[in-house]
Amino acid sequence: MACDTPLIVIAAGGDGSRIGGAKPERVLDGQRLIDRMILWARQKTDAIALAIRDCDGDWGTGLPLLRDPYVDIGPISALASALHEAHRTDRETVLLIGCDLPFLPDDLIPRLSAVLAENGVSMPLSHGRVHPMAALWRTDPAPLDQWIKQGGQSMWRYARDIGMAEVLWEETPDPFTNINDLEALARAEQHLKTRCS
Repeated sequence: MACDTPLIVIAAGGDGSRIGGAKPERVLDGQRLIDRMILWARQKTDAIALAIRDCDGDWGTGLPLLRDPYVDIGPISALASALHEAHRTDRETVLLIGCDLPFLPDDLIPRLSAVLAENGVSMPLSHGRVHPMAALWRTDPAPLDQWIKQGGQSMWRYARDIGMAEVLWEETPDPFTNINDLEALARAEQHLKTRCS
């Protein structure tokens, strides 16, 4: 029998060139980005893994490692490894999140689950943008493998093809803000200081 609690996979295999490399180890408010995401995930599920490239380790986390099965096609490779792991462990759904999303809302999984219904994925929408790297995917790896073999690389296009439900978040600042560069990291640090003052 499949488990209703999603597998959460943290995608940590990007090269992080815009932030000077080693993005998972960048520190925000005294804590590495990867550790912040793991802490968030541990409060939501009993099953967490890291999606990485062949050259990456686990950053001392001790979590299971999912090595990207495809190279040079971007984050959709992490989705493929996440869906295969969810299938292997009999999870009905998988939440794929980036390692650079330190402000994810606590109600992300229940709100996305509530609208998944017969769709292949439910995806947050905030400030006019959808967020494939914080979406809840129904576990079905075979169609994605086929789509990639046919040249597909866009997660958003794949989501649209399998049926995508959108869930609107209207909070400001945007809870799906990601840390792509040092300026974004500095803004996030300032945001945390302001919120705590």
